Parts: sequence; C-alpha cells; structure tokens
Amino acid sequence: MDKQQIIDIVNQFLIEEFEADAADLVADADMHKALDLDSLDYVDLVVLIDENFGFKTTSEDFQSIITFDDFYNFIASKINA
Repeated sequence: MDKQQIIDIVNQFLIEEFEADAADLVADADMHKALDLDSLDYVDLVVLIDENFGFKTTSEDFQSIITFDDFYNFIASKINA
C-alpha cells in the first residue's frame, strides 16, 4: 500500500468518524488541534486503525505524532514493517 492510499483511507475515516473538515486535513497541520481530540477519541483511532489497516496500536503511540503527515508515516511504517 502506498502513502497516497494510506492518506485516502485515513482522511476518509477522519471525515466520517470525527466529522473533520477535509480542508483541515493538511499534511503539516497539527492533528490534535485540527481534530480537537480527547482521550476517548484516541481509543476510537486505535479501533479504526485496526479495522482499516489490520494492526494493533495503543494510545501511547500517538505521543510522538504531531502532524497529519506524522500520522500517515506512522501507519506506513507499521504496514511496511
């Protein structure tokens, strides 16, 4: 799976599940601020990642993720590992 496919899948579930505005999903934007995430949202993200990409993650994995691009690269690294 290439990075553009990952971006498309991630953006789709962010728009559907978090009611994100597509215009806010910019690679270098701060993901936490753009989506206004709380602790329960991270649980939802863990589930969505597992459902869409087939690997387990924890909310602690998000501590090093700042931008949407960090998030896309995190998923890509797990898929390609």
